[in-house]
Parts: sequence; structure tokens; C-alpha cells
Amino acid sequence: MQIKCNVLDRQFQMHQSEYEEAALRVLRSGWYVLGNEVEQFEKEFAAYTGRKYCVGLNSGLDALIMSVRALGIGAGDEVIVQANTYIATVLGITENKAVPVFVEPDKYFNMDAEKIEQAITPKTRAIMVTHLYGQASNMTLIAELAKKHHLELIEDCAQSHGACFDGKMTGSFGISGCFSFYPTKNLGAFGDAGAVVTDDKEFADQIRMMRNYGSRVRYHNEIEGLNSRLDEIQAAFLRVKLKYVDALNSERRKLALAYDNGIKNAKIILPKVRCGADSIYHQYVVRCKERDRLQEFLQQRDIQTQIHYPTPPHLADCYRHLGHKKGEFPLTESLANEVLSLPIYTGMTDTEQQYVIEQINQF
Repeated sequence: MQIKCNVLDRQFQMHQSEYEEAALRVLRSGWYVLGNEVEQFEKEFAAYTGRKYCVGLNSGLDALIMSVRALGIGAGDEVIVQANTYIATVLGITENKAVPVFVEPDKYFNMDAEKIEQAITPKTRAIMVTHLYGQASNMTLIAELAKKHHLELIEDCAQSHGACFDGKMTGSFGISGCFSFYPTKNLGAFGDAGAVVTDDKEFADQIRMMRNYGSRVRYHNEIEGLNSRLDEIQAAFLRVKLKYVDALNSERRKLALAYDNGIKNAKIILPKVRCGADSIYHQYVVRCKERDRLQEFLQQRDIQTQIHYPTPPHLADCYRHLGHKKGEFPLTESLANEVLSLPIYTGMTDTEQQYVIEQINQF
């Protein structure tokens, strides 16, 4: 039996006729960029996240870059970010010539809120928190620290569509919630797509201008902008999937629970969920001291896994100029050597999952 780490076509097949109808609706409309589909999706997704405004963009990375820029954060400014995040989070900072200040994660893979205060300096302008692998971070404490020190709070929600902390949805704590709708996400499009959500009208207007060459009115450019527009066909697809995202998340939680209950191997450390937090299990990530041998063992049995992420951003070649050394963030580096993402996807069958569990227990 061959088990892939992710299978995308099954969720398409679940609502195939609706996706096809959405595509034809856009094609027949004759309007393909910044039209009714984008406008309606922005309203629907803002309502889903509990925010007043949503601005559709080309990608989650653009959402991060543009959020930092819209806040006036630039050269010489510092932004606190967790050390074990995906590099896109850090690129959102460095693309604006600002400096990422890394802090270690906690045992839930998210930013250790207890370590934030010691990282704050007179140059700190913002905290950028990532809800990694689909679990909400410790947002009550992080929001309190941001308020106490007069710092902007930006949320990287690329992996947490629908996850909550104390009943409040990720993306609704800071001035900006940055979402990716890359196809593998729990709320994924059929190509690149992203969005920013906010309650601040002026901030939303800045992002809206920035995504379209810096203009509100065509050919009247008020600020230096970009070309980062969510296109009509992806918006139409997202409107379909948004109706079902809570059900898709529930399915992942059931799959995660089956892993929790089924994996019985002392070599495997299962993921934990913080009290008050919620996870949508964008990834189901285990730890193993013999991770590489485990991955090879599973590969030999036709089970595909992935490592999220093998090289921490502070050790990436592109950030050598920041001057970080190996050993500077020991927990982050330990995780990079131990984490392994198991197969989890919409439509995964009991037979497929039990095969994965059986093989892991035999390791």
C-alpha cells in the first residue's frame, strides 16, 4: 500500500460539481481580476474570522511583507519571531530591511511567550507570531506583552485557518492576520492565494492600495505598491471551500485523535495541545531521536513523510549575514533534527491510517 504525505484531489472530488460551477461562473463573467468573486470572498472570510475587513492577495508571503510595510517597519527596526518557523515568516520581516529577533519555541512548537520580554529592545517594533502546524499560540499572554510594550502584533495564520485560542479565532488578536491559501492548506485554493484580515480600516485601505500598484483610482498612485491581487477564479474556489472548512478541520482532528490513540512506540513523541488552544492539525508532527532512520523505515514501506523544517531560518544560507551560530537556539535546532510530519489529509481512509500506525509501531 502506498501512502502519500498529502492527497489533494479527494477534497476536490467531494464537491467537484460546485468547483466546476464556480470556475464556469468566472469564465463566463468576462471579469477575471478584482471583481465580484473577490469582493464576496473578502466579506465572507472577514465574517468567518470575526474581523471587519479582509483584503485578498496573491500569497501568504505577500500578506506578511505588506503588513510589515503598512505599519512603517523598516531598516533598523526589530521584529520578534519564533526561531523554528517556516522561512516565509522571516522573509516578511527581512524583505522590509527590518531585523528578525529570534526566540525559542515551547513544547507545543509555537513561540515561547515567556521568552518574548527578554528579547525586547528599544528597536523592537512588533511581534510576529506563527500558529505553527495548525495550533493556536499562547495568544492571551502574547497580546498582553504587545500591549504592555506598545508593540504591533502580526499573526502568521498560514497554517491555522479556523483554529482558536480561548474561543477566539487566530488572526483576530493582532492588527493583522496573514493567511495563505496555498493548495495544501486546510483552506486551500487551486493555486497561489492569500489574504490579510484586520479591524483597522486605515490599515486595510493601505493593504488594498498596496496590492494594486499603490492606487485606489486607476493610474493615480498614492504610495509605492505591488501587484498582489487575489484573482477571481481562486476567490470563487475559496468561496466554495470556505463553506466546508469547519468540516474539513473536524476530519483532521479525528485523524489526529486516531494517531494519538493508535501510536504506541516509546521512540515516538506525540504532539501536545496547550490548554485553551485549539489545533486544526495542518500537520501532525511527531518527534523521534532517530528521525532520519524512522523516515527511511517508513519510506521503505511506501509511506511518505515530510520534515517541517530541516533547516531553521537562523541557519539558512540566505541569513548568514545576520551572524547567528549553530547552537544559539538549541531547542529549535533539536526540533529540526527530530520532527517528522505524518500523512494527514482530507479523505484519508481508516485502512490507510491504520497501515501507517502499524508500521510506526513496528519501528
